[in-house]
Amino acid sequence: MASSNDIRATFLDYFARNDHRIVPSSPLVPRNDPTLLFTNAGMVQFKNVFTGQETRPYQRATTAQKVVRAGGKHNDLDNVGYTARHHTFFEMLGNFSFGDYFKPLAIELAWNLVTREFGLPADRLLATVYSEDDEAAALWKRIAGLPDSRIIRIPTSDNFWRMGDTGPCGPCSEIFFDHGDHIPGGPPGSPDEDGDRFIEIWNLVFMQYYEDPPGTRSPLPRPSIDTGLGLERFAAILQGKHDNYDTDTLRALILASAEATGQEPDGPFRTSHRVVADHLRSSSFLIADGVLPSKEGRGYVLRRIMRRAMRHLHMMGTTEPVFWRLVPALVRQMGAAYPELVQSEALIRETMRLEEERFKQLLERGLGLLAEETDGLGEGEALSGAVAFKLYDTFGFPLDLTQDALRERGRSVDLEGFESAMQQQRQRARAAWAGSGDAADEQVWFDLREKLAATEFLGYATEQADAEITALLAGGTPVTDAADGTEVMVLLNQTPFYAESGGQVGDTGLIEGNGFAIEITDTQKKLGELFVHVGRVRGGTARVGASVTATVDHRRRSDIRAHHSATHLLHEALRRRLGTHVAQKGSLNAPDRLRFDISQPRPITAEELAAVEAEVNEKIRENGVVSTRLMTPEQAVAGGAMALFGEKYGDEVRVVSMGAPEEGSDRENYSIELCGGTHVARTGDIGLFRITSESGVSAGVRRIEAVTGRTAEQAAGLSETRLAQIAALLRVPAAEAVERLSVLLDERRGLERQISELQRKLATGGAGATEAEQVNGVAFAGRNLGEVPPKELKTLAEEIGRGLGSAIVALISTAEGKASVVAWVSPDLTERFDAVAMVRAASAVMGGKGGGGRRELAQAGGPDAGQADAALDAIRALIASA
Repeated sequence: MASSNDIRATFLDYFARNDHRIVPSSPLVPRNDPTLLFTNAGMVQFKNVFTGQETRPYQRATTAQKVVRAGGKHNDLDNVGYTARHHTFFEMLGNFSFGDYFKPLAIELAWNLVTREFGLPADRLLATVYSEDDEAAALWKRIAGLPDSRIIRIPTSDNFWRMGDTGPCGPCSEIFFDHGDHIPGGPPGSPDEDGDRFIEIWNLVFMQYYEDPPGTRSPLPRPSIDTGLGLERFAAILQGKHDNYDTDTLRALILASAEATGQEPDGPFRTSHRVVADHLRSSSFLIADGVLPSKEGRGYVLRRIMRRAMRHLHMMGTTEPVFWRLVPALVRQMGAAYPELVQSEALIRETMRLEEERFKQLLERGLGLLAEETDGLGEGEALSGAVAFKLYDTFGFPLDLTQDALRERGRSVDLEGFESAMQQQRQRARAAWAGSGDAADEQVWFDLREKLAATEFLGYATEQADAEITALLAGGTPVTDAADGTEVMVLLNQTPFYAESGGQVGDTGLIEGNGFAIEITDTQKKLGELFVHVGRVRGGTARVGASVTATVDHRRRSDIRAHHSATHLLHEALRRRLGTHVAQKGSLNAPDRLRFDISQPRPITAEELAAVEAEVNEKIRENGVVSTRLMTPEQAVAGGAMALFGEKYGDEVRVVSMGAPEEGSDRENYSIELCGGTHVARTGDIGLFRITSESGVSAGVRRIEAVTGRTAEQAAGLSETRLAQIAALLRVPAAEAVERLSVLLDERRGLERQISELQRKLATGGAGATEAEQVNGVAFAGRNLGEVPPKELKTLAEEIGRGLGSAIVALISTAEGKASVVAWVSPDLTERFDAVAMVRAASAVMGGKGGGGRRELAQAGGPDAGQADAALDAIRALIASA
């Protein structure tokens, strides 16, 4: 029996032998189509190739594509578990031609694969074609030898594919398998086509037209092929099963569910096991592709899938979290084909466990209240919308979960009443917000948040994504369009741009649409959920509703990531070197530097800084993996993670771990912190780390500034250049520059001491040193000493004063272009004269303010040294008027 893994491998190998490039599955979050919630077909990753917007180095491709259909236009969630072929996750095998081969070879390749490679009997196969596609009908007859009775013409849109209202389109042709007349149902196109006898296994799309409104079609110059074969359906046929859930992969997951719950796989909880098996796959693959549970968007759909599976586990009697324990079974089945499952297994398990722990708490409360409310209802009576809202608002019980629980009892929910209660809550929230003291112009964000969903952030996994402009603001006011040169703020439905938060600056880059571009200079976050792209329109006119491609400045983002990751390593190195009292008090992670403020009572010595720098660089050289997990803040801190200053954490947090632990440590990693920022993939991506300064910010807070990567290399290169220049000036080799400079500085200090001594002798012992003029009957010695250092003035004033006896001395220094004045009053004159008043008067003349000291000795300064003599005159005038 061919396993699912064998079938996948055979399919890909067959097309590779026929000159197709095997292309890996794209992520479940589409990067090139903002209209899609999830990747729902194999052609999604090739959409821009089909439309001509993108070229690839190959013209033929084949893929095994991960697909999720659990939201938007394609939503099979509610049917999963109750039918044989509905799934939220499945694999779509496909082959593609981009203007290379067309219908003849596409039909030949499909028919030969199905009948020769996989050995399906030709007499149990039939084909459908679009009713007007005579060419395809003739090809099936010639290539496959199918009689007219097994070539069914379908006149409806079921067999005509469109990419959208405009764009590439074309007829389809499908291959069906006949399970036999013992199964109810008729062939496609018949009244009984919804039965299970005839099952579609492969759809071939012949992309041959371009459709323009209002429905006019023109032939494409290079017709293309897009096909899709559902692996699960095909595996059921090849494995002799009629039910997809009986195939090897899904059956293994059902058995794992049965073992974990203690319930028979085919007993009364058969449906529940199917739900768990299907939802395990979709949940795990979504988490592996970067989607995490949240209240809106893709995260909400993931949460809904997970909680639906968890409710079924609860129904089977589990009392502890179980869902996460099933992940290894999935990895064993599909990890070889999809290595992202293996790489993300820890994150998947942690996310599921966290979600189930929380869900079990609300489930018990919610189901209890639900039972109380439904006991009093009449037969088939709907649950009150107000009660459903109370379950949602007070107990965190989602509406869809209430609907799912009631479905089994044949009841529904009054949706109008629920929406009415929701609207009343919004009005209360608005009133509470309006009185919070925020600026009036912030009201616009509240209004927009009521109309728009939260921005979906894709930046952890990509730096480019297609999106749709959901709002434009010019001058702080919403507008429908913005012309060239307009400064705007842009909101997108999804974005790779990181909005400033947690010390990390916002991204810059480019948003490009049809005929216009917006140069983004900053990204900010409003109300915690709206990502606001700040920029200027360059060329053309930007409009709300326009499809755009948002591209982050890669080089700048890379530099920011390096600095942010280095900050984590720096934090840990400081704690290890200085002590666990070190805690973050603020940070900045920019493209050109990092700034890190810490609690530290004393300056950090040069030796300590050198040791910290060396330890960080050691961890960088180890090139350890940087990983993220989702946890509660309490669990994260209990596991050794550090919560960062200024961050506001919700119920779930990202835990960033990096570096190997020290020998003997009980920690899993060198650094573990709660952080929502973007980071490098491995510590080696940081490059060089270099501390540039250490200083005091306030009492007990020190600031470290550092650079990494290219910036650190540039700083090191500049230091080398300056050292070479200094060595050249000193006329010694660079290795001897420090010693030579030290000798010169010692010589200079000696000369300065000699000059100071000579100046002192000149001021106190030279001719006229003890001479004084008489002012208002008082001996006054007022002198401008020129370049005498200001620190010498007080000593000189006291020495001159002692030589004069009863006197007043005023000395001014004009060293380095600035003035400093000192006044000395002998003890017998302090009742009449105040030295403080004298220096303040002199300072005012020299452009200064204030001055201080005692009545007998005071000092002040001023910026204008040219007014030194006028300042002495001011002191004379003050003495004269006393």
